[in-house]
Amino acid sequence: MTDRVNTDLPQQLSPTDWHTLTPGQVEQMLQTGRGGLAQEEARQRLMKYGFNRLAPPKKRGPLLRFLLQFHNLLLYVMMGAAVITASLGYWIDTGVLMMAVVLNAIIGFIQEGKAESALDAIRDMLSPHATVIRDGQHHDIDAGDLVPGDMVALVSGDRVPADLRLINVRDLRIEEAALTGESLPVEKNTETAEPDTPLGDRYGMAYSGTLVIYGKAVGVVVATGAQTELGKINQMLSEIRNLATPLLRKVDYFARQLAFFILGLSALTFVLGTLWRGHSPQDMFMMVVALTASAIPEGLPAIMTVTLALGVRRMARRNAIVRLLPAVEALGSVTVICSDKTGTLTRNEMTVQRIICAEHRVNVEGVGYEPSGELCIDGRCITAAEYPELALAIRAGVLCNDARLLNEEGRWWVEGDPTEGALLVLGAKAGLTLNEPNENAWPRIDAIPFESQHRFMATYHCDSQQEPWIFVKGAPERILDMCRTQLGSNGEQELDVDYWRRMSNDMAAQGLRLLALACKRSAPKSDLLDHNDMESDFVMIALLGIMDPPREEAVQAVRECHRAGIRVKMITGDHVETARAIGEKLNIGVGKPALTGAEVAVMDDETLRNVAMEVDVFARAAPEHKLRLVQALQESGQVVAMTGDGVNDAPALKCADVGVAMGMKGTEAAKEASDMVLADDNFATIASAVREGRAVYDNLKKFILFMLPTNGGEVLVVIAAILFELTLPLTPAQVLWINMATSGTLGLALAFEPAERGIMDRRPRPPGEALLSGFFIWRVFIVSVIIMIGALGVFLWELNAGTSLEVARTMAVNIVVVCEVFYLFNSRFFLKSVLSREGLTGNRYILFAVAACIPLQLAYTYLPIMQTIFNSASLSLLEWGKVLAAGLLLFLLAELEKFIIRRTGLGKRLGLQ
Repeated sequence: MTDRVNTDLPQQLSPTDWHTLTPGQVEQMLQTGRGGLAQEEARQRLMKYGFNRLAPPKKRGPLLRFLLQFHNLLLYVMMGAAVITASLGYWIDTGVLMMAVVLNAIIGFIQEGKAESALDAIRDMLSPHATVIRDGQHHDIDAGDLVPGDMVALVSGDRVPADLRLINVRDLRIEEAALTGESLPVEKNTETAEPDTPLGDRYGMAYSGTLVIYGKAVGVVVATGAQTELGKINQMLSEIRNLATPLLRKVDYFARQLAFFILGLSALTFVLGTLWRGHSPQDMFMMVVALTASAIPEGLPAIMTVTLALGVRRMARRNAIVRLLPAVEALGSVTVICSDKTGTLTRNEMTVQRIICAEHRVNVEGVGYEPSGELCIDGRCITAAEYPELALAIRAGVLCNDARLLNEEGRWWVEGDPTEGALLVLGAKAGLTLNEPNENAWPRIDAIPFESQHRFMATYHCDSQQEPWIFVKGAPERILDMCRTQLGSNGEQELDVDYWRRMSNDMAAQGLRLLALACKRSAPKSDLLDHNDMESDFVMIALLGIMDPPREEAVQAVRECHRAGIRVKMITGDHVETARAIGEKLNIGVGKPALTGAEVAVMDDETLRNVAMEVDVFARAAPEHKLRLVQALQESGQVVAMTGDGVNDAPALKCADVGVAMGMKGTEAAKEASDMVLADDNFATIASAVREGRAVYDNLKKFILFMLPTNGGEVLVVIAAILFELTLPLTPAQVLWINMATSGTLGLALAFEPAERGIMDRRPRPPGEALLSGFFIWRVFIVSVIIMIGALGVFLWELNAGTSLEVARTMAVNIVVVCEVFYLFNSRFFLKSVLSREGLTGNRYILFAVAACIPLQLAYTYLPIMQTIFNSASLSLLEWGKVLAAGLLLFLLAELEKFIIRRTGLGKRLGLQ
């Protein structure tokens, strides 16, 4: 015990590799002892090192966060449109535009607030209380008051309150899956480790936030708060900036280009009109206003939001809960999925898959804790009763066991050690439950609990004839040392050590964890079991191969991702042999080497970028390794989705283009750092979400391809009128009517388009692909020209025929709208013809939109109040016939263009077929 206040300790402890030091060296370095610190010394150290808490990150105030949501070029374009409509006195249009701007800002504000709570979730993992030894006495204190040098006592059920160097351990097992990805509880001891030992293999350490599930220990606090491994993850999270999704980057670039084009075109038109054609500046200003209004895509932000929201709803039906709207589309653009293994690709439920007896090899079907599955030999289903040695092996596993198999509302789960739970599930599959034999026929009399130094557990029972039995389970090499014979179909026979070692090696090569079972039909020398009873004369019964198996649906999902051209990489904290074996079952990294976190750590960034694309299985990966791998892939031009469930996955989840967390078994830190949460923890849901994401992107492009020709046709009409000194066919108010009342109404229907067939057979689109390719620019241009020819041609024809200016303009407006209606059907498929029942009626929302547009346009044409506002006029049936003919001509020409592209094979070269 320290008797004086220490003033020699540094202000900040250096990041010493505490696991490399012996308990005595750690005590000496921290100037503490087995009796703990004195209270006054602890108080002084608390002042020096601060509280054992993770400091909250610096946050912007809510007002600043809200105002920054308006810093978006697309919103600038919308606000510019609002200014134009306000200058024209159309206050309703102004109000609608500004409402859309504010709504977008509110959504962004809420989403940013949710993202920041990821750090709060990590801080919540810290234990609120700790049992500390000070002045030689045990005290229950707030864990925030722990300081380096404190002695902390741990017992089963405790959450480790700080990073500890263990100095006294008794059968300690700690669940570290959330921190390291290790699927099984880790057996702890007080031994030292090498400096570069991975986090999961530092058996002499206990880390903050992990859970003690068995045993007890005493450890000395070596790191608190931000200096803990949990604190380092928190720091990594706080340093990762939120990256824009591919869609937002492309839309922002598209909006910037469009804004510059509109401003440049407007300025050029104003100059040409005033200096070349001699128009007055006042008249040219009104023409430029009309030109600007016709070019701005007022409906794009609203349609984008609606399309993404519909994608969110469809994904929710498939158990994918989207937390950030743009992530819907980003999923459709991913080129690489980096997946955690434990609990994501696998069930995080240990399962007995192989049973090796002296004369038989039994395969066990079924995965997870649900006790359903057959026992098979050479593909033939059997019952355990047919093979006495098999039945005895299963009974031994059920009896020599401290776990409990529970069923709660149809969900099976294990209380206790997962490996022991797997033995109970095996027993249930064979029709043998724990309660029946243990309490009635085979009561337990005594037991020796598992201890790491002995590497076995033993129990003493009496059967229904009151005959004594001792069962033992443990590490195969330890159990073999205790055996003299082995059990065959005809009883005991000579022990074949080479056979059992060969079987052990074969199963270990398949990534299976091994467990041996043996028995002795004799009573202990005394009434209670003693280690002297365990030395020899046991009979080897069986060798069990146990694995956290891949999800059956994940195998199919990985196959579908490969078919869609998406690389799937597995990044896990588990051992390399286990990772490689699971990868082979999932068809990930077959025939390729696996890389460990230690190897990643010594690579420079350039080497890692090259290796990251070639290797598909990464094992023993710490949080910083996962983060570097995601960053390396992004720097190679990949769009990366990262899946995970532990706090160790949180930095990589936040950094990835799309972070996907597990909803059932995932930590809150992982969920809060993610963009999407899988409610069913099913990797297969990701494949479905990718399909929806691709459909969302298609629908956004279809809307843009529908909207831009409408705007382009209006622009060309206005420019032609200016250049050729014609009467303006469309007034600014009429342009806004077309853009706000009809284009938005009709275009919205494309957000409901189902995914096109074969969408998952396409390769992922290149990350650098522009929102509008050369082909799409061609289509926008050609359709714009057709609309311009129809509207301007009929307008001039009618004026030459003596029709009034109001009627001619009304016909021009209606031609643009009718062309929109016909072209809306063309826009359902990029290249496929819509001249079919599916094409014309497959999207009922298009029919609803057309049905809504017709009365709007009739009101525009015939209602006196609309005629007063927009200077429209009533049309005759003959004039309506000319309007419909122009729309039908566009429809047929658009279908002809698709036909030519399909027949020439250009569609396949463009990746649209």
